[in-house]
Amino acid sequence: MISQCYRLYAPKKFRIDLVEEHLSEDDVVVKPTYLSICAADLRYFSGNRNIETLNKKLPMALIHEAVGEVIYDPRGKIKKGTKVVMIPNTPVETDKIVKENYLRSSKFKSSGIDGFMRSIVCMSRERVIEYKKVDDRIAAMFELLSVSMNALEHFTSYSHNRKQVLGIWGCGNVGFCTALVLKYTFPNAKIIVFGTNMTKLSYFSFADEVYTVDNVPKGLTIDHAFECVGGTNAEDAINQIIDLINPQGSISLLGVSENRVGINTRMVLEKGLTLLGNSRSGYEDFKAAIDFLERFPKAKEYMGTIITEIININNFTDIGPAFEKSLHNDFKTVMKWNL
Repeated sequence: MISQCYRLYAPKKFRIDLVEEHLSEDDVVVKPTYLSICAADLRYFSGNRNIETLNKKLPMALIHEAVGEVIYDPRGKIKKGTKVVMIPNTPVETDKIVKENYLRSSKFKSSGIDGFMRSIVCMSRERVIEYKKVDDRIAAMFELLSVSMNALEHFTSYSHNRKQVLGIWGCGNVGFCTALVLKYTFPNAKIIVFGTNMTKLSYFSFADEVYTVDNVPKGLTIDHAFECVGGTNAEDAINQIIDLINPQGSISLLGVSENRVGINTRMVLEKGLTLLGNSRSGYEDFKAAIDFLERFPKAKEYMGTIITEIININNFTDIGPAFEKSLHNDFKTVMKWNL
């Protein structure tokens, strides 16, 4: 079975490769329908990774946030046309303690192996999950939401029970999803979002309070924090969290930074803080994300507000401009994949 694979081979340069897909009885064939562009995809596209990483990973098909329709199941168990979310994390082993997304042996689509920018994808039937009650455009962001679900599970397992005030740093996509999940999971907690852009903060209408990081009320404290900033600003965000958090609180780290981050470890020690690292997600996190949006219709509405643009991809030449536009969009760019 031959698939057309749309690979980035150099910054801002795509090509079409023909790839043989090997189908087994344990696989299903999926036609991608909606693809969501992530910040990680944009770092590859714009060349904002070190040259060693680019040389090692390119050429590679981008996109790890995608949904599609099953077009063939060799076992005949999944009906043709069934809508599924495709899970990019690809474990090759199991561990009784370590989750699949933290196993060093796991592979991840659009980070070392081809992502979902293909005409068809052969997926293990254990790496797809059916969804029914969520609009396809919003469903394309299941992976993004699953990352917040992974952080939520980590947080509930390792943080203390005083959860009266929860602070989220970052007014982008990850901050939005994380704040939304926390609002519905802990309805009695005060949800405060800290960011740098008041226009983007205005999208967090479900939050109890929003502040720019340079205008935080004197005396404000939080019980636990979620850092969703990453990049060059992660250091400032984490250190502000350390200043404002109450003793023995937890700091969930979700932001990705290319460079090392310097933090005030002295106060981490004095306050007895817990740092929780969070990266990617697994099967159970995707199930939780689907259940979350199916249980809370209002949450689906909120998720729809962060789709800045939907772009039809009707031919190969539409791909590059879609990524260029995404570089300038405040929130999510979703591609309707018609290839």
